[in-house]
Order: sequence, then C-alpha cells, then structure tokens
Amino acid sequence: MTAPRRFLQLLTVVAAALAALLSAAPSAGAHAVLTGTDPEDGAVVAGAPASVGLTFSESVSVPDDGIRVLAPDGARADTGEAAGGAGSGTEHAVGLRDGLGDGTYTVTWHVVSADSHPIAGAFTFSIGAPSESSVDVAAVSATGDDGVVGLLYDVGRYVSYAGFVLLVGSCVFALACWPAASGLRALQRVTLTGWTALTAGTVALLLLRTPYTGTGDLADVLDLGGLRDVVETRTGTALVTRLLLVAAAGAFIALLYGRYARLHAADAIPAEPGSDDPDEAAYLAEAHAQRLRDLTFGLGLGGAILAIGIAATWAMSEHASTGRQTGLAIPADIAHLLAVGAWLGGLAALLALLARAPVAVPRAAVGRFSSVALGSVAVLAVTGLYQSWRQVGLSWSALTGTAYGQLLLVKVALVAVLLAVAGFSRRWTARLADRTPEAAVPEPVGAGAQDAPDTERARQLARQRAAIDRAARRKARDADTERAGLRRSVLVETGIAAVLLAVTTALTAATPAHTADETGTSVADGSGDGQAAPEPAGPVSVSMPYDTGGEGGAGTAELELSPATTGGNTLHILLADPSGAPTDAEEIRVALTLPAEEIGPLRYDALHVAAGHWTVPDVQLPRPGEWELAVTLRTSDIDQVTETATVPIG
Repeated sequence: MTAPRRFLQLLTVVAAALAALLSAAPSAGAHAVLTGTDPEDGAVVAGAPASVGLTFSESVSVPDDGIRVLAPDGARADTGEAAGGAGSGTEHAVGLRDGLGDGTYTVTWHVVSADSHPIAGAFTFSIGAPSESSVDVAAVSATGDDGVVGLLYDVGRYVSYAGFVLLVGSCVFALACWPAASGLRALQRVTLTGWTALTAGTVALLLLRTPYTGTGDLADVLDLGGLRDVVETRTGTALVTRLLLVAAAGAFIALLYGRYARLHAADAIPAEPGSDDPDEAAYLAEAHAQRLRDLTFGLGLGGAILAIGIAATWAMSEHASTGRQTGLAIPADIAHLLAVGAWLGGLAALLALLARAPVAVPRAAVGRFSSVALGSVAVLAVTGLYQSWRQVGLSWSALTGTAYGQLLLVKVALVAVLLAVAGFSRRWTARLADRTPEAAVPEPVGAGAQDAPDTERARQLARQRAAIDRAARRKARDADTERAGLRRSVLVETGIAAVLLAVTTALTAATPAHTADETGTSVADGSGDGQAAPEPAGPVSVSMPYDTGGEGGAGTAELELSPATTGGNTLHILLADPSGAPTDAEEIRVALTLPAEEIGPLRYDALHVAAGHWTVPDVQLPRPGEWELAVTLRTSDIDQVTETATVPIG
C-alpha cells in the first residue's frame, strides 16, 4: 500500500473519531451554576415582590432580556430593567411590574458565563397561591449550545485549535529544527493550511457567536446588530484580537518563507563575477551570515510575540480566566497552548517533509525536533497537572464521575500512547544516516536549434521528464528504510495527535469537574458514585406512619411524587387518623436530599389544599438517584415530628 493511500485511510479514521467526539461531547453546559434565587424556586409569597434576584456560582454577563418573568398567561411581568444596578457579576435582578395578580410566575434566565459559554434555565414562584401556567419552560429556556449551531461552533473551535497548532509547529520547525526547509513547498503548505484554518475558524466563531449565545437560530449569523453586541463582549474582543494577530502573522509568514528562505538558499551569498579576491569573499560571507542572524533573531522574537498573543486570546476568555488563581492560570494556559503547538504542529510538519520533501530530512533536523518535543512534553506535564488540579481538585468523584474528568482521563491515556509511539520514532531517528539522496537533474530539453520552434513539444517533454524525476526521487526516498520507518511512526503519532486535539476541544466545552461535582450538575454517568442512574420509576407512593406526641398527633401520611423524574415534580400529601378519616396539621415542611452527590437539602413548604390534603406543586430535582424525602409535620405549637423515606428518581 502506498504512503498517500495509508495517509488517506488514517485521515478517514481520524475524521470518524472526530465526528464521534463532537457528537458525543457534552454541550457547553453550566460553567457557572445558579446557586440561589429570590424568591426561592417553588416558593409561595403573600404579595408581589419588587424584583426577582438570581445568584450564580461565578461571574456572568446578562444580555438584554436575559432575565424575564412571565405571568401565568405568558405575558411579560418584568420591567425589563435591572433592579439595584447592573449587579456584581454573580448577583443580578430584574424589576417587576406593579399590580401583579395571584398565580404561578415563571422566571427564565439566559446568561453567558465568564468562560464564554451560554447557560440558561427557569424556575417558578407563586403569588398568593399556585395556578396553572401556559409557559413552556423547555422552549423559553433553550440556548444555542445544542443542535446544529452548537455542533458548528464546536467544529469552528476545533478548526481554530488545529490551525493554531499547525501554524506554530511548522514555524518553530522552520526556525529551530531545519532552517533550510523554509524553502520547501511541503513545509510552506503546512503553515499556510494552519494560517487559513485559524483565520476561517475564528471568523466562523465570531459569526456564530450571536446564535450560539442566543436561541440557536442559525440565521442570526447575518445579524449585524448582534455581531456589534458580540464584539463588545470579552469573548468577542478576544476573537477580533485574534483576527488582527493572525493578519500580522501573514506578514511574518511572508518574511519567513520569502527573504529568510532565500538567504538559506545555496546561491544566497552574492559574489562579483570573475572576482577571486579571498578577502572580498570572506567579507561577503560574513555580511551574509550577519544578515541571516539578524533576521533569525527578529523572526524568532516577532513570532514568539504573535504566538503568545494568539494563545492569550484563548487563555483570557475561557476556563483559565475564571475560578481560582487566574493570575497563575492564564500564563500556565498560554504556555500549555504553545507547547501543544510546538509538539503536535511540529509532528505534522515533520510528517509532511518526510512524505513530500524532494530531499531526505537530515538526521540533525529530526534530532533537534526531538529536543523541542521533549521540552514541550515537560511544559505540558507541569502545566497540565496544574490545570487538572485547578479544574478537578483532589476529588476522585470529580475525576471519574463528571464529563470533564472522564475526558481528562481519555486525554491522559492518549498522551501516554502518543509518548509510547514517540519512543519508536526516537529509535528510528537514532538509526538515521546523514545522507541525502541526490535529486535527478533533468537534461536540457529542446537544446538544438531544430527544436526551438516546437515549444509545445518542449513543454510536454519537460513535464514528462519532471514526472520521471519525481518518481526517481520518491523511489530513492522510499529505499531509505530508516526514514521510511520514521515516516510510518510519525504518521501514527500525527493521527493520535488529531484525536487528542479533538478531546482537548471537547474539554473546553465541558463544565469544569469541580463545579459539576460541587453542584451535582453535568455528571457524565448519571450519578456521583459512578453507578448507572435508576430508570424512571413513574409516580412513587409512600405510606409514612407518624406520631407528633400530642393529642390527635398520630396518623398516616400517604405521599405521592409524580412523575418521579429529574426536573419538575408534584408532591401530594394525604393525612389520615388511625380510623382512616382525613385529618389536618398546623404545618408541613418537606426536604429532599441526594446523599450520593451531596445535593440538598432542597426545602419546600407544603400548601394546604383541602381537609387532609397538602401539596408541593413544583419540586425541582436536578439529578437522578435515591433521594431521601423528609417530611416534618407540626400538629400544635410544640408537637411535631420528622419522618424520612427513600424515593427513586429516574
């Protein structure tokens, strides 16, 4: 099987793996989490409050109409204006209209977390007494991180990362590993591919930002007003800055593969025709070497500034910019991204040169890249461990029981496999001999005067001779068993690196493990202890005998929780005395706790419906599992008891 065919097969496998990862990757999810509301979820208040407040675990930005309050008939009940100012970043509120009637009101919120991901949700409270509501909670709380827009945004994020890796890695290879390769088209194509992918991916992310942080309507990519609003956000500013830096990188590329490549060409040193003065030749050689050193220093410094700046557009707008120790996390993330680019992008550059370069890659160049890769791996190990501690912490459940933790384990496994394959590549490198197959030089075609008029024939012969020459070079290259073995090994490394980059992209879209573990959200396998979530149980009925100790304080509470699934539920409580007749209580309070994930207690006050009948109309259960249901009954000022039962939630 030929090398191009093997390469195409590997790309097919990589594309399939990427598609699987993107389709299975979690949505952006709740990178910030709603930790409190005022009024509380499910609360019944006597009169209409002046405002509705929300508190988040991390700083969020609230767009226009980001918090809405809907009356039972679906009409707007809020003023649309922030109450008490713009908020502190974690606390936001919206004012309510005057003269609101009784009934159940739905509060929908749609905000953007500090690490650029949209989050949304809804809760209810009642004024006076609960009522029916015409509001479709699922519809009004939808975001653009699911569906086609979410998939396109993930693809754009992957293309941007891949472009950055190819751009940085190929330029590092040209400057630090094999300067003479700057004149080879194989390496130039890798750099231009990376630059184009980074540009296209960034433009796509900028255009998709409006529907991604909105309702998910793909047509909003053409909304110029929305684009203007995006540019004013931190993420939009980062994307525009990235585009400007990528444009500056275009000038860097032109200089690297233009003047720098010409100075490294064999005929770069000027000489006067017919001059045999050795002093003049030495002077010209020294002047040429000085120009080359100056240009190399300038390119190295300018390239480093551009690479750091581009990497900072990610670090200062995503996970590293939020949470603890951001002053250390942002530089660590920049170093991590640069190390990934130098290593994985350098692999792609080396593969392209091994497969397409007209001459063999020198052993010294491969050795220098091995040193660059080794240094990059060391940087990745240090920064990766720090980032893992920062995002996961020291909790085993956060590592194994969340989407982020599981993706991190997959990433570590892929890095381990990649390092093992790199070990084989180093063995092939040690066997390389410093020999460069001579390229066949085509003989002049049509040199005779009689051939001059037949220019078409001359061009045809030249093309045939060039094809023969390329075939001869490929045959000579493939006959070098050491370089052929190295090429196969690097091909496998590059394929693993492509999948590794897809996993890294999915990590940026996953809720940080410590947040998911602490709040009980985004647990990948369905429960905090790693066990499969229980199947939906349907309505759950529990018979709970009780005795508060006072006169008439004994009886039985029949509880029915429906539909006993995650999300909204309704709890009915029927009280009966020992004879079976309905009886009442002064007060009934309910608390639900999920011990396996340390969620709760979620507290509710039951509403009195009729003699012996109490209800909690909106019991919000965020996670499946075995919930502990505690019911506190008070039959007098001093007589009360708390009974507990376990209910399965699917």
